[in-house]
Amino acid sequence: MSEAVRTMMRMDAEVAQEAAAQGDAGFLWDFWYPAMRSTEIRGQKLVTAMLLEVPLVLGRTSDGRPFAMRDSCPHRGIPLSYGRLDGNVVECCYHGWRFDACSGQCVEIPSLSSQDKLKVERIFAGHYPCEERDGYVWVYMNAPGSKLPDTIPAAPGLTVFSDKYKITHLSCELPSHIDHGIIGLMDPAHGPFVHQSWFWRKRGSIHEKAKQFEPIPNGFRMSPHSPSTNSAPYQLLKKITGEPVTTTIDFVLPNIRTEEDRSGKLWFSSRATVTPVRRDLCRIDFVAAWNLFFLPVSIFRIFGKIFLRQDQETMIRQAEGLKHNPRLMLIDDADRPAKWYFALKASLIESRRTGAAMVHPMDGPVALRWRS
Repeated sequence: MSEAVRTMMRMDAEVAQEAAAQGDAGFLWDFWYPAMRSTEIRGQKLVTAMLLEVPLVLGRTSDGRPFAMRDSCPHRGIPLSYGRLDGNVVECCYHGWRFDACSGQCVEIPSLSSQDKLKVERIFAGHYPCEERDGYVWVYMNAPGSKLPDTIPAAPGLTVFSDKYKITHLSCELPSHIDHGIIGLMDPAHGPFVHQSWFWRKRGSIHEKAKQFEPIPNGFRMSPHSPSTNSAPYQLLKKITGEPVTTTIDFVLPNIRTEEDRSGKLWFSSRATVTPVRRDLCRIDFVAAWNLFFLPVSIFRIFGKIFLRQDQETMIRQAEGLKHNPRLMLIDDADRPAKWYFALKASLIESRRTGAAMVHPMDGPVALRWRS
């Protein structure tokens, strides 16, 4: 790693940590975020969500397409979620103003007389692009007051490796700033302490590890490798197939961690996102798919819930200490992924501000060592 990149990474990490400690919003706009599970939006029901401190109202049009609007009528600010959905139109409960659900454009103001010259079609309620993927409704959150880009990439999809597979979803809220939630998600050293259990890892199984990492666009990858020998599920998979198990883990801005585990024809694929709700609250949305014949969804959900609850309890405890704005530390090598995250985030923000090319904090593959 060049000295210039090293210096930038250190400075960006310090700035980002300070922002998180002080409660700065620190949100990354112009990305897709999961708003809720698809099953939560049914029929002509209006439901609410909050992403990046923006109140949203979501629903489905008469043909089943999901939509997302800012939950505020541009007339007097009353939440549109108190109104009703009429086919493809959202009607405000206060004065009956009506808006096209898929564009946010006003289509009717009942109080206008024949002499009024107001051009109704020029009035818009806030509207956000919306897509469904893997059982989630995703919302593209462009920055307040900004126009949507001419082209928007598709919402992220979970990678699967066969036509038939099982899939499940889990979630939990974390009372923390998004940055703390994300660096906790990618932290490689907390497993034997936070997740110690008979079915995963024990404190006494800690040993030194070396993993190769490489840069990818807007993120980094733990290169394909054999998973830890102190993780029982991986060893079970190896015994069943009689073939090596290979694991690849990616982190990509703004908030996505994916893991792919493969052994012969069997595979397991997961995605975890840490989504900012408010500056002091974020949410983990976890989806996993697999073709492991020996793993029922019900059994996986039991262990998955234990994992998420352990992470949640740790973040609740951490939040108690962070109330006092302590000075924080990041060490090498175990915390290097956290440093990369902070540097990537700062570089993206600077790139968008200046129009200059984004500078990646990694200038090539690197091996990290830690004990866990």
